Amino acid sequence: MIGGRRLQRESLGFDPKTPSVARLYDYYLGGKDHFPADRAAAERILEVAPELRAAARANRSFLGRAVRFLAASGVEQFLDIGTGLPAHGNVHEVAPSARVVYVDHDPVVLVHARALLAGQGETTVVRGDLREPAALLKDPDLLRALDLDRPVGVLLTAVLHYVADADDPEAIVATLRDALAPGSHLVLSHGTSDARAAVVERATEVYLGADTPLTLRGRERIGRLFQGFELVRPGLVWLPEWRPEQADLIDFHDGPESSLTLCGVGRKG
Repeated sequence: MIGGRRLQRESLGFDPKTPSVARLYDYYLGGKDHFPADRAAAERILEVAPELRAAARANRSFLGRAVRFLAASGVEQFLDIGTGLPAHGNVHEVAPSARVVYVDHDPVVLVHARALLAGQGETTVVRGDLREPAALLKDPDLLRALDLDRPVGVLLTAVLHYVADADDPEAIVATLRDALAPGSHLVLSHGTSDARAAVVERATEVYLGADTPLTLRGRERIGRLFQGFELVRPGLVWLPEWRPEQADLIDFHDGPESSLTLCGVGRKG
């Protein structure tokens, strides 16, 4: 059972014995939507990186701060790609008057999202793959929900590190950017290889056995993902450093780099 619903696993096309990146993240956040294989994989990483639980919460906090910033700047439409399992502080909760499209390719995520968002008004759930941005941008449900001739906030939080170099993440972001109107924003967070070597090694090893491998990148490479966007203050920083005066109180005893993740918000001129 997940969320009180018995899922038809064969028809949904997932294997509960293979760790899922969405369910791993849910486990770090303290959720309940995971299986023994997910918990075992997560605990292997937490052995060397117990701060990952705080990092997951800090990533959700960053998403909320970024969405509030964009809403205050006049952005009324959001495209959340790789949304993951529903958790506290979803985009439509932070910006309740905005139009929001949630995108994921995980069938379990889609079941949860559609059940949660039924009757939520200006929200749409779309099945799509970030690695195929051109196809996603042609999705009729997405185009009915969003006006791409007006500014959109595109959220890529903790998702691009599941895109392999062979899939060319820079080209993916460029395809999304070129479809956006001036005044649109990119909200991005990305696990980094600049974190502790032991963490990088263990996390990469564990995710090789998951449904999507992990590709951590350094600051320079992550910065290149913002090409064509102007980074807003304070630039590309560790999660707790992005507008910290508005951040939730999440204690990183060994400094902000313990969040293991760099983040930023860029504006298309």
